[in-house]
Parts: sequence; C-alpha cells; structure tokens
Amino acid sequence: MSVTDSLSIIIPSHNRTDLLKLCLQSVLAYIPPESEILVVDDASKEEAVSRTAMLFPGVRVLRLDQRQGFARAANAGIAASHGRIVELLNDDTEVTPNWADTALPYFNDPTVAAVAPLVLQYHLPRLRAGRIPLVDSAGDDYDSGGFAQKRLHGEPAHRMPQLPERVPAVSATAAFYRREALLAVGGFPDDFGAYFEDVDLSCRLRATGYVCWCEPRSIVWHRVSASYGRRPTWRVIAMQSCNEERVFWRNRKFGMRTLFRHGLVLGGKLLYRMAEGTVLPWVSGRVYGLILSAIYNGPGKLDRLVSY
Repeated sequence: MSVTDSLSIIIPSHNRTDLLKLCLQSVLAYIPPESEILVVDDASKEEAVSRTAMLFPGVRVLRLDQRQGFARAANAGIAASHGRIVELLNDDTEVTPNWADTALPYFNDPTVAAVAPLVLQYHLPRLRAGRIPLVDSAGDDYDSGGFAQKRLHGEPAHRMPQLPERVPAVSATAAFYRREALLAVGGFPDDFGAYFEDVDLSCRLRATGYVCWCEPRSIVWHRVSASYGRRPTWRVIAMQSCNEERVFWRNRKFGMRTLFRHGLVLGGKLLYRMAEGTVLPWVSGRVYGLILSAIYNGPGKLDRLVSY
C-alpha cells in the first residue's frame, strides 16, 4: 500500500470554532482520497468543537472530558488514528492544493520520520496590499546549547530555498509524521502542554536514527496571531521558557562544551529579555524548567536523558 493511501489528519482544538471551520474547509477541499480527518475536541465549552466538526461529512471526532493541552490532545489523536502517516494541524491553519501530495512520498524512505511543510503567515492586510507573504516556519532549528527557533521565520517567501532540505526539527503547527516512529519514542511529551513539545519530539526521533525534511512545495497558511495574540502573556512566556529549558536537559549530550554553550545561550536570552521587559516570566520559567528536569532525571543527574 502506498503511503498516500494511509494518511490521518489530526486537528486538536479547544474553543476556536470559527478558525476550525476554515481549517476543515481547506482540508476537505485538498486532502488525498481515502484519508482520515480526526478532530480532537480538547474539552471545548458546550462541546462546541465537536458540534462544529460534525457539520463536515466524514470527519471523526474524539472528545476529551477535561482540557489536556496540545501535547496530550495530539497524543490522544495519534493513538486513535488509523493512518500510517499522520499530520498534526493547528486549528488556525489552512492547507493548499497538493500540500499533502508533495510531502507524502518522502515516507517511502524508511529513515524519514517527519516532513515539515512551508508554513506562511496569513496576514490579511499584507496580502490585500499585494505584498509577498512572510515565512512562519520552514521546519525548526535547534542548537546544541539549547536554543530553538523557527527556520526562516519572518523572511519573505521568495527567499525560501526551492529545493527540499533536511532540518533538525519540524513544527507541529503543521507537520507530517510516521505514526510508528511517534509511538516508538513515546509521542509528544504529555506534561509540556504546549510550546517546544515538537522540538523535543524531533530530538528524540533523530536520536533513534530518523531524519526530518522540509518540503517547500507543501504550503500551509497559519494565522500566526490567533494562538495567544500579538504579544505573549506572562504565563505564555514562562511556559515557553520552562519547556525550552527542559528540552535541553532531556536531550543534551554529555560534555562541558555543551554546558558552556548553554550558558552562552542563557546569557544572550537574558539580555534580550531584559531589553524587552519580560525578564521576570522568562527567569521564572527557566528556574521551574530546571527544577522539573532535576525531579524527572533524579538528583544530581541532569545530564541523563529522560527514559520513555
């Protein structure tokens, strides 16, 4: 069976039914035949997400009784899916023609665990003005010192390389995964909630010998300000900081050079946060991430990988 005959689209969603409708409309318009669409209702109020998803023929719904956050909702969807390939989509994304057809052939190579589409920022004023759209992500970069960032974020789309590239990580905003590889490494880290859970997963996939690619012909639009507004809250900054710190301790290799590099990364980020005026939530998140790493790895064993 070809991989194109076994695709599951998984869309975790909480309360944003207006965006979910747009997402599902685009998926149904362009999804390959015989594919599966599964919406994970992460305990939306009055089952609004479930009721919205059931308006679309053929869409399956998995309802969670208590809100779990993106990582747990995604894992629940993966466990309930049937495809050999799964794609995680944020509910604030919209896909385009051939977005799946250009990405799926990569999985005929058994070493490929994940493929990142080219995710573009859906910024309506910019698009109406006829300006070139900006890249939201083309996969993720991850520095061994513990610094993660979206590849080519904010760059004009025409500067994006037209050839596929191997990348360190993929963004779960819109990413294709080999399902058996996800299950083998334990899926997304449940207790991360959201933010950097996809980087942690990519690190574990690569540690087991898999590779990740970015395919620029596979295009997904992302309404980038819909997740938490244009300016992240205190809580979001703290959570992002915490999870980025945890990714480092969960996946780093042994060696003083890595620790030194991590110190430089933290120093640079501290200066940036001080200038931005967000140093308090950033520091609190880092400290909490270090505490959680010590708890899960064991006292004095921060240099060990977490077992799964």
